[in-house]
Amino acid sequence: MAIGAGIVGSVLGLGGGIIIVPALTILFGVSMRTAVAASTVSIIATSTGAAVAFLRDRLTNTRVAMWLEMGTSLGALSGALIAGYLHQRFLYILFGLLLAYSGYNMFRTRKAELPGEVVPDRLSQKLNLAGSYYDRMLGRRVEYQVTRTLPGLVLMYFSGAAAGLLGIGAGIFKVPAMDQVMRMPFKASTATSNFMIGVTAASGAVVYFARGDVKPLVAGPVVLGVLVGAVLGSRLMVRLKTSTIRKLFIPLIVYTAIEMIYRGVRG
Repeated sequence: MAIGAGIVGSVLGLGGGIIIVPALTILFGVSMRTAVAASTVSIIATSTGAAVAFLRDRLTNTRVAMWLEMGTSLGALSGALIAGYLHQRFLYILFGLLLAYSGYNMFRTRKAELPGEVVPDRLSQKLNLAGSYYDRMLGRRVEYQVTRTLPGLVLMYFSGAAAGLLGIGAGIFKVPAMDQVMRMPFKASTATSNFMIGVTAASGAVVYFARGDVKPLVAGPVVLGVLVGAVLGSRLMVRLKTSTIRKLFIPLIVYTAIEMIYRGVRG
């Protein structure tokens, strides 16, 4: 289970919590609090395991990650502070609709391997956010530009706020924002998301450790399995077509959108 979560997490730029939390609570009878704590710690393992390979292959755009992480961190802090003042039903529906729209756009471009011609904005040029990597499937080096830098930062703020408010991983928001808004290649988006979720999860893990929610007998095997899966997933991802990864991502984003809207409507 943990190995599978690590593979899915590293290939799609998610933390793997979408598999770990339900599996621990439903299959193994672990409490939700302990499962979420183990999942948060395992996200660090996913990020660490995948980051080595993605950084080596230059798939991770560290400049973009550092820029966007400012928005995510500020959003997570804001989300935690305003959580008691906003109605959860409204938030679930709002973020569900945003995800549904991202899923629709991703479905429209499901066959595209690369984003096409992208004109960088002034801020992207000033921050030198352009990148390049060697795509083994295409057999050539991909040079790419980044645009809509400021809207991307704003979206990362809301991604962080969603993580802080709803207790979810922000990878499901980060990848579409980089892919659909900032027009980065999908592989660079998932690799950069992998790098970012580790930084975000590390902040949350401190709280879980301080509360004593991290149970070594639960978290230990999960982290070990996720780490193995993340290493395998990072090797698999560079050998997959972008269109294949995108088709794997779309059902997850649609499922999450429906789940959020359903929770919002149900109350």
